[in-house]
Amino acid sequence: MALYLVQHGKSLPKETDPGKGLSEEGIAEVQRIAQVAAGYGCKVSQIRHSGKKRARQTADIFASHLHPQHGVTDIGGINPLDDVAAFAANLPIDDNLMLVGHLPFMERLTAYLIIGAIEPAVFKFQNGGIVCLDRHPDTGKWIIKWALMPNIG
Repeated sequence: MALYLVQHGKSLPKETDPGKGLSEEGIAEVQRIAQVAAGYGCKVSQIRHSGKKRARQTADIFASHLHPQHGVTDIGGINPLDDVAAFAANLPIDDNLMLVGHLPFMERLTAYLIIGAIEPAVFKFQNGGIVCLDRHPDTGKWIIKWALMPNIG
């Protein structure tokens, strides 16, 4: 089972959009990353996102390219300051799952799964990028398998 972790795309300022939906730049970057992921044959069975507008919009863009068999749904427990350990304890491990959420939750979840603690960070996320975690075939421990980011600098 692969676990795809995504930080939502770049959003509009609260003054422009109180719901902080995606900006034009954010939409374009997420579209580009989703197209690349689809081109590489990324298989996602379901996309789950926080209830925030920017996460839902990001999830919908990924879904339009990756066509998850079990669709897109919002879930609790992945907001910025939610409890990573509690979420990880109930993480389904039988299907390829994409989670679309926020910092610092995504960086903390990655660290928790890789090293068993939320700090130090083990990967620097970018808005709209994907970090793919998977289980090492020999040890069963989580590893960072690959990442796609909008910017390499």
